[in-house]
Amino acid sequence: MRTPLALLNLTAEKTRFVVAIAGVAFAVILVFMNLGFLGSLAETAAIIYSRINADIFLVSPQALEITSTKPFPIQRIYQAAGVPGVRRVMPLYVGYLQWRNVETRQSRAMFVYGINPNDSVFTMPEMQTPENQAALRRFDTVLIDTLSRPEYGPQTVGTVTEADGRRATIGGQFTLGGGFAADGTLIMSDQNFRRYFDPFPLNRINLGLIQVDEGADPLQVSDRLREILPKDVMVFTQQQIIERDRDYWIGATSTGFIFGMGVAVSCIVGTVIVYQILYTEISDHLKQYATLKAMGYSNRFLFTTVIQESVILAVLGYIPGFIISLMLYELTIRATAGGLPVRMDLERAVLVLGLTVMMCALSGLVSVNKAITADPADVF
Repeated sequence: MRTPLALLNLTAEKTRFVVAIAGVAFAVILVFMNLGFLGSLAETAAIIYSRINADIFLVSPQALEITSTKPFPIQRIYQAAGVPGVRRVMPLYVGYLQWRNVETRQSRAMFVYGINPNDSVFTMPEMQTPENQAALRRFDTVLIDTLSRPEYGPQTVGTVTEADGRRATIGGQFTLGGGFAADGTLIMSDQNFRRYFDPFPLNRINLGLIQVDEGADPLQVSDRLREILPKDVMVFTQQQIIERDRDYWIGATSTGFIFGMGVAVSCIVGTVIVYQILYTEISDHLKQYATLKAMGYSNRFLFTTVIQESVILAVLGYIPGFIISLMLYELTIRATAGGLPVRMDLERAVLVLGLTVMMCALSGLVSVNKAITADPADVF
């Protein structure tokens, strides 16, 4: 059997070997966490729209994403109702109001959906229960998202507090999540929305929701709507508006840029750490490498040895990094009450493994030059 020179070189200095693995694991954790947060940006956009019972969405051209929509005339959904293939239209109102924690008396912004109680706007099972349906119709009563952060205070049914200085009673609960845009979410009737956001008129809506007939193609219906509706609204299918919000969060916001840059910086950190370890290892064993060259071993052999060391560090550093990242993902979900869906999947695990091998191999390519250029005559 051939001597495992690469492994023996790395394990010759046990402390340095452990530090190298820890350095790679640290870089792996950074990459996983940044990719996790970046992925949650996209996933929260998909979750919100997938819980809205609509095939086509009408939004203002000034809207950036669902929490920053601008109102437009409700007549647009009435115009859409006359298009062949449209089965039902529904208005949706959105906005922020100040919700008071009854325990701390502190107020913070809460995201609000306003709906007509007769419309099945949301697909969450809790929204269809008789208790929540009755609560929606009560004066100054709201439904609260169970994924709202604890800072909003008690979320039990019957809790009475204030919203923008007006009495508010929690009449029921649902589970949705607000992602990066909202730490807490409420759903209330359109009439209550008008009261809390007075003087907001109900003839101005934030989103128009359109359901198509069974068997109708949403793409064809949406194309027809674009032809007949004025330019003060844009028309999107569910998939199109999900992609639009994803592009906004990832490509147009500082949040997406920060997490994307974090991935790049993490890879650079890992590359530098591995380079320093390999360069030091080669420097310490320069006489041995020179001896191998004097014995007739080719530069290719030395190159292969250093690359093998890089791959060993990549794999051994990836394993603890992966395990710790799983624990941090779970901790993040618990800390945000499930509001940030930071979850591991096979595609991300394979991607990070590939990035880890690549950054370690790059370090090996840079550091191997010292071994290849070692001249036995100079060394001895």
